[in-house]
Amino acid sequence: MDAVLFDMDGLLVDSEKIWFQVETEVMERLGGDWGPQDQEHLVGGSMPATVAYMLRVSGAPADPADVTAWMLEGMIARLSDGVEMMPGAAELLAAVRQAGLPTALVTSSVREIAEACLSGVIGRHNFDHVVTGDDVARTKPDPEPYLTAAALLGVDPARCVALEDSPNGVTAATAAGCRVVAVPSLLPIPHAPGRLVVSSLREVGVETLRELSAREL
Repeated sequence: MDAVLFDMDGLLVDSEKIWFQVETEVMERLGGDWGPQDQEHLVGGSMPATVAYMLRVSGAPADPADVTAWMLEGMIARLSDGVEMMPGAAELLAAVRQAGLPTALVTSSVREIAEACLSGVIGRHNFDHVVTGDDVARTKPDPEPYLTAAALLGVDPARCVALEDSPNGVTAATAAGCRVVAVPSLLPIPHAPGRLVVSSLREVGVETLRELSAREL
C-alpha cells in the first residue's frame, strides 16, 4: 500500500444531516418539497448535480448560480457553527499519518466547503493533497477524482486504499483501480472483491488497510 485516500462527507465528518437541512431550506425557497429519498438520490454527488436536480424537481425558474450560492451560504454558516467527526475518523487519520503513509482528501464538495471542514475539525495537516469537485471535470462516480489524487501523490491507484461511505464514491474508487473500505451511511453497499465493508471507522486500522491492499483479488 502506497497511499490512503479519504472521502469527506459522511465518512470523516457527520455532514450529511447538515446537507439535508440546507437542501430542505433551499427547496422550500424554490417552492418544492425535499425528503430523505431526494438526499439518497444525490448522496456522494456534486453541487452542480444537486442544483440541477432541485431545479428539475421543483420546476422553479431560478438561476442555477443563485441556487448554488444559497446552498454554499447555508452550508458554510452551519459548518462554521461546527460539525462532528464520524466515530473513529480522528483516530484513523492520526494512525495513518503516524505510519508515514501519503494521504489525500477526495471529495465531491466544492473547495469552499472542503476548506471549511479542513480548517475546523478535520485538520489540513492530515493530508498531502486535497481534490475537490472544483478540481476535476467529472466528479464521482467517475474515477477522475481518485485518478487525480493518485497522480498528485505520484502513486499507482492500484496501490491505494480509498475509504468511502456512498455507492457513487465506491464506484469511482473501484473504477480508478483502488482497493476500497466502505462505511455505508445513507445507502447500503454490497461486499465485492477488493472491498471491505464495515459499520464504522472504529473497525479500521493501518493493518486493516495493509491487509486489504495485499489481498489477492
